[in-house]
Amino acid sequence: MSFNEEKLNQFLGKVLSDFGGAASAVLVYIGDKLGLYKAMYDFGKPMTSKELANRTGTSERYIREWLANQAAGGYLVYDSNSQKYILPFEHAQALVNENSPAYIAGGFQVVMSLFRDEPKFLEAFKTGKGIAWGDHHKDLFEGTERFFRPGYTANLVSSWIPALDNGNVEQALKKGGANVADIGCGHGVSTILMAKAYPNCKFYGFDNHPASIEYARKKAREEEGLGEDRIQFEVASSTNYSAPKDAERGYDLIAFFDCLHDMEDPQGASAHAFTTLKKPDGVVMIVEPFANDKLEDNLNPLGRMNYAASTLVCVPASLSQNGPALGAQAGEARISKVVKAGGFKDFRRATQTPFNIVYEAKT
Repeated sequence: MSFNEEKLNQFLGKVLSDFGGAASAVLVYIGDKLGLYKAMYDFGKPMTSKELANRTGTSERYIREWLANQAAGGYLVYDSNSQKYILPFEHAQALVNENSPAYIAGGFQVVMSLFRDEPKFLEAFKTGKGIAWGDHHKDLFEGTERFFRPGYTANLVSSWIPALDNGNVEQALKKGGANVADIGCGHGVSTILMAKAYPNCKFYGFDNHPASIEYARKKAREEEGLGEDRIQFEVASSTNYSAPKDAERGYDLIAFFDCLHDMEDPQGASAHAFTTLKKPDGVVMIVEPFANDKLEDNLNPLGRMNYAASTLVCVPASLSQNGPALGAQAGEARISKVVKAGGFKDFRRATQTPFNIVYEAKT
């Protein structure tokens, strides 16, 4: 068969870039783990491989090669005159500054967990069986917390909650006395953010992964100083968590952060939220990865990343419990169908960012 050589070469160039990116992801993880980026940021001026190795207690020969890789990938800048490397301030916001909305180091920790779980993925592809969230490498749990935290910190209190029910949810939380459930809370980042922002309300985090709940309890108590009068974490599934312990009227707000599509029974989760929600003015907030309804509209860099995560984490999580495997790119139409099947009449897109869509459901 005849073929277009230029087309082939363009494709091979893309593959070469992917090879470099995949291998370099391990090196970014190492740079994060060993504090190499932080050392360069703290130093504040160009460094040699020897200087960086001395400051981090690492091997100069390995650091020399690591620096060259990072410069070739555009993560660092190399000055050929001084033969030194610098971490640009802007890059440090993504790689070092944990308080920056652009901080993405946790994403590389997630990627490392996927590399480590490769034998499980091969088996899942062959058998069609799922992989429960708790059966992944621990880097997935830690990396997910670090990866999602910046976006939640930047948007949750400042724009997502204010967008709900024409601002009525925010007013109720500020007034105090409200009960809020965070379903699939993981390490509790979103729950803790809300509890700190609205100190006169009670927050409950639920997750079916015991290790994550234990982590969340410890973080809330020891790092954030939040007592059980403000926040509680319990091991429970999305279909059997309890109603508020100090109120018969139900939850004023129930939130699902980047998790409804993962669940074994998203329709059942919606139905249980409907049952435990305060009537008639309780609200459900569903934060989902940004996705269009048509597959062809998701064939872009963001969609590529989300489909990868969906293939290796989201779909296996749902299939592990014989769920429908909605996937991370389910889209608004499918999420709406699931939520309305659970009993909700009103469903709308409340707001969005380039990476998330925030939906609102009301009875």
